[in-house]
Amino acid sequence: MIVGIHHVAIGVSDLDAAIVFYTEGFGMQVVQRSEFDCSDDVDRAIGLKNAKARMAMLETTNAFVEIWEYKNPDPRDLRSLPSDLGYPHFAWQVDDIQGEYDRLGALGMTFVGEVVHFGEASSAIYGRDPFGNIIELYEIHSAAMAQLKR
Repeated sequence: MIVGIHHVAIGVSDLDAAIVFYTEGFGMQVVQRSEFDCSDDVDRAIGLKNAKARMAMLETTNAFVEIWEYKNPDPRDLRSLPSDLGYPHFAWQVDDIQGEYDRLGALGMTFVGEVVHFGEASSAIYGRDPFGNIIELYEIHSAAMAQLKR
């Protein structure tokens, strides 16, 4: 079962400055921070090699904005116009990630690999819809993780 849109992710060149902008500009709250440096699990989930990044999850009313500052691979500045196609990615929080992986795959979604389980905290996998947009399926197993209210 699809629960709802969990977060929208954006890439920035300066995570700390972005946190200030979104918390002061939009009244968002930082609810989670993390970083990784060449994690095999992360690489498999997002389809990159030797990824290195810092992240902050900011909360708004029953949704999150996930802000990423990648150090590797080198980020490209691909500023688009509102009329351009595509968006970095958006994530659906799901109750059964494997079931949704199978169901959406049958409907034409292609995935970067198999579902990746991050210990007992969460599971995730990225894929593309039939139009090329990146979508993440995200299942939460721990109350400590940022999640949608029910």
